[in-house]
Amino acid sequence: MSLRLALTQTVCPLEDLPALDRLDHAASRLGEIRDACVEHHLDLLRRAKGRGAQLVCFGELFNAPYFALTQHPVWLDMAEDAHHGPTVSAVRKVAAELGVAVVAPIYERDPSSGRRFNTAVVIDAKGAVLGTYRKVHVPQGKNEQGVFDERYYYDGSDGLMVQTAANVSDNRFFPVFQLAGVRLGVAICYDRHFEGVMRSLAHNGAQVVVSPAVTFGEKSQRMWRQEFAVDACRHRIVVAGSNRKGKEAPWNQEYFGESHVVGPEGPLQDLSEDPRLVIVDVVLDALTRSDPAGWNLARDARPEAYSA
Repeated sequence: MSLRLALTQTVCPLEDLPALDRLDHAASRLGEIRDACVEHHLDLLRRAKGRGAQLVCFGELFNAPYFALTQHPVWLDMAEDAHHGPTVSAVRKVAAELGVAVVAPIYERDPSSGRRFNTAVVIDAKGAVLGTYRKVHVPQGKNEQGVFDERYYYDGSDGLMVQTAANVSDNRFFPVFQLAGVRLGVAICYDRHFEGVMRSLAHNGAQVVVSPAVTFGEKSQRMWRQEFAVDACRHRIVVAGSNRKGKEAPWNQEYFGESHVVGPEGPLQDLSEDPRLVIVDVVLDALTRSDPAGWNLARDARPEAYSA
């Protein structure tokens, strides 16, 4: 059995956003900004479906520019409900029309608590929300290219997401969803660096893990492929990393892209001719075969011998 999986690799399409010293002026344009980003991705969704994609993963916070490069309260109002907000409603409608499943990472505001999260909404091919996953580890720091302060905008996951029966995981922080014939996990951006994340997802049955990200800098680029390759090999899963590519006004930070998919035996071939999409065929049956190198880490592991 195989799955045709697509990832987006793009940036916010608007080039006329207010300058950094005039971000207050963005307050009256938040709906326009969101709608432009959503329509851009829905166009890519249609293109991916035209190439036979069964599951499409959008990038981290796909319905906005990556605003965490600076602190400004104007962006707080972009957070929305993860089930019935304007972004998810639009994606659900088109997913149902096309008959394609979607992972849609948005800026969420929980209607009950008022708290904000960096959240991936998992939508099936009928347009139903199967559940959500909230980014667990939230970064704040700087590298040689710039600063990032996500803690100003949202909290780390509280593990209190409402799930459906499609979730087969008993870990409330890292759900695994049965959809499109695959067991799917999500690890947003910074979560990918923590060894326990992929282990938890694989332990709870994930065959494919998508990692939508917004990342830049020398170390991130150097480790981007290496981290995913090690996790795919160690856990005999497929890992799909989606990064932005290009620059966004008004910050003009360069995102290096390099979106790709890797399995236990190495990278999967990109079938896309559109630089904004990565499309691969995942042979799910191959994940249950014996490792051709003779490794059997699941069988031979001795957790009682490890410090953590």
